[in-house]
Amino acid sequence: MNIYEKFGLRLIINASGKMTNLGASAVNANVAQALSDASMDYVDISELMIMAGKVIAKVTGAEDGCPTTGAAAGIAISVASVIAGDNLGLLERLPYSDGLKNEIILQKGHAIHFGAGITQMIALGGGKAIEAGQANRVEKDHITSAITVNTAALLYVKSHHAVQKGMQSLETMLEIAKEHGLPLIMDAAAEEDLKGYVKKGVDLVIYSGGKAIGGPTSGLICGRASLVKACRAQFKGIARPMKVGKEAIMGLLTALQQYDEKVDSVQEQLKRMQWLVDQFSDTPGIKGSIIQDEAGREIYRGQLSINKGLLGIDANELIMKLESGHPAIFTRNYFANSGLIHFDPRPLLPGQEEIIVKRIKEIILERGNRE
Repeated sequence: MNIYEKFGLRLIINASGKMTNLGASAVNANVAQALSDASMDYVDISELMIMAGKVIAKVTGAEDGCPTTGAAAGIAISVASVIAGDNLGLLERLPYSDGLKNEIILQKGHAIHFGAGITQMIALGGGKAIEAGQANRVEKDHITSAITVNTAALLYVKSHHAVQKGMQSLETMLEIAKEHGLPLIMDAAAEEDLKGYVKKGVDLVIYSGGKAIGGPTSGLICGRASLVKACRAQFKGIARPMKVGKEAIMGLLTALQQYDEKVDSVQEQLKRMQWLVDQFSDTPGIKGSIIQDEAGREIYRGQLSINKGLLGIDANELIMKLESGHPAIFTRNYFANSGLIHFDPRPLLPGQEEIIVKRIKEIILERGNRE
């Protein structure tokens, strides 16, 4: 029995991914120990923030870094930093930014909802989101023509939630930012590359600490020193209700320090997912395959294509039954309406793929017995 079950909550098997609504990552023993140790002592938070920035900088190759409560907070804080800088009088006005350069340009296909709207995160930081182009097509001219004297920054979103075709590349956004002397902010919440975007010249890069990094609920901003300093200054303003605790900071730093030491588990993940889909090779109405992550990350998931006519149950009903069982099994369901169910191996604990297969076969059998 895990700690959540002791409080009457259901046991969860997470085959969906490192999703916020399922608690993101299950941290390893070193990170858990750091969280515990940090919670039982005291520290000067201002000194901790500076030290954390140095560790973040070392790991990412950036000039400086700033820990946050998560990537969403990182967006609001980054936006506030490019609007108000570290000017106390200005940052205390936010999110009311009338009369300041406050327009944040992003591609329309990047105006995503990730559990909340990214344009709302921009607004929390005092920004006015300017969506350039169309949802499925953005030209370079759409972006450049949106730039005005009130433009504070450009924002680029790297996410599986974003439209993956018809958008301008990061390189184009960097080129535009450089040509117009504007900072470029990048939301790289779930990305695994912690160095590449800073190396390319992005001014502020935002990551979630609880996703690819494998830390606790947390996040970080890394990039140009002057802008990161302004990010830290926002904790006297709009970032105050987003303040990150000592425990989360130390858990994040521990996860960052061991990030490059992680064993490459891609082959193991592939092996587990291939085993899962192979268990349905003789099941009429289910076709299994392996697919790569939509955003191009080195993540390979199992996919089951459900044919209701042959199986007697559609993907949505199967998903509902998986989630309502004990344990509750959560899958990746962005394409369920097309009959597709995906299984992410990264959050699965050892042997849980076997429980998933067993439960799906039970559901199919139960359905067959009723007919």
